[in-house]
Amino acid sequence: MKRLVLFVSALVVVFLGASQVTGRAQKGSATPTKTLDIYVVDTEGGKATLFVTPAGQTVLVDSGNPGDRDVNRIMDVLSGAGVTRLDYLISTHYHVDHIGGMQALAGRIPIAHYIDHGPSVEPKEQVQGFQAAYAELKSKTKHTVVKPGDRIPLTGLEWTIVTSAGNVLRTPLQGGGQPNAACAQAEKKPDPQNPDENAASVGSVVAFGQFRLIDLGDLLWNKEVELMCPNNHVGTVDLYLVTHHGLAQSGATPLVHGVRPRVAVMQNGTRKGGAVAAYEIMRSSPALEDVWQLHWSYNAGIEHNPAGVFIANVDDNQTIATVLTAPPPAGRGGRGGGGGAPGGGAPGAGAPTAAPPAGAPAGAPPAQAGAPGIPPAPGQGPGATTPGGSPGGPPPAGGQGGGRAAAAASAAHAPAHYIKISAQQNGTFTVSNSRNGFSKTYAKR
Repeated sequence: MKRLVLFVSALVVVFLGASQVTGRAQKGSATPTKTLDIYVVDTEGGKATLFVTPAGQTVLVDSGNPGDRDVNRIMDVLSGAGVTRLDYLISTHYHVDHIGGMQALAGRIPIAHYIDHGPSVEPKEQVQGFQAAYAELKSKTKHTVVKPGDRIPLTGLEWTIVTSAGNVLRTPLQGGGQPNAACAQAEKKPDPQNPDENAASVGSVVAFGQFRLIDLGDLLWNKEVELMCPNNHVGTVDLYLVTHHGLAQSGATPLVHGVRPRVAVMQNGTRKGGAVAAYEIMRSSPALEDVWQLHWSYNAGIEHNPAGVFIANVDDNQTIATVLTAPPPAGRGGRGGGGGAPGGGAPGAGAPTAAPPAGAPAGAPPAQAGAPGIPPAPGQGPGATTPGGSPGGPPPAGGQGGGRAAAAASAAHAPAHYIKISAQQNGTFTVSNSRNGFSKTYAKR
């Protein structure tokens, strides 16, 4: 009898413990599902990616540009996904296109835990007064400075930090640690003349059962090589969230070929990212099947952009025709070099000078009502201007990519469409385009 009582008591403890874990996951976050759902939000060449775990926990990686436009787009996606609070906000680094929306976002949805790499390595702020405002936000809730090897506690997921503050993972993850043959092609690029926040990016590898992805923020080429050579400490992944918007400063061959992604998703703008060199490296990666992206890239032209069904936001046919037929700007090479500042950009960016007309893109039907797993497409918010209201502008001092020049977006698309990934524990995952309802499922490999 005594053994029976002890056994029943143990069952009660286990049941209560499981309930508490489930309750924590559900409380104020999102409704639990059977899939890991990832929403790649359109911030016009910035970054904001929402993760909703099977237990209903939520992680947002970066918060886009300043202004109502990006915050409204993020909030629309959060609402469509049933998210009422963020369990974690990871800021990969302190460039304007990654942290510009944080203050406004914090005023519209509770954020339980802030994660970053520590103090900025750049002396000058790209968002005036940001560090003081961020310090106040952090003082009111939890805050963690992460280092490589740290894990974010999420039910049913293994979320491992692999880069932070210029340091890279030294202990292999499961499936990693083997010599990386792609390191034989590892050329080094010039390091920035000044300290660069991109090189300090917080990078993550996320595993949900047999499904794996990598997201390195805007990590620079040499740091990617350091992570992957001579041994690949990461192993292989199914999904590669393309580093640095597809700029040629990142996306090193040892990384992209070493992790052997099946799918790449690029968070680019029309004139930012989408460098020809980035496409060439991705498409020569041994296991790559498809590239999906947020915008049709002016830099890539007809030779390198994927088919339209894989692109969330597409300009009207006349705008694309103007871009394709415009002569290269004087003193520059051909298109597709660097993906610099929209409407201007750094020398060598290769972007045509023709600016797209304002207004919504045409040439594609709206998202199909009731498409499986796709919430209503986010709407266009007011305030689509860049910081200072400038549609263009010079790149930041020192040639640092992804900063103020990145925030200078061309005419905003309305409505803004996003890409969604739904992953199953067995490794099968589906990628969907909210613009046209197109989706493709990648069976477990």
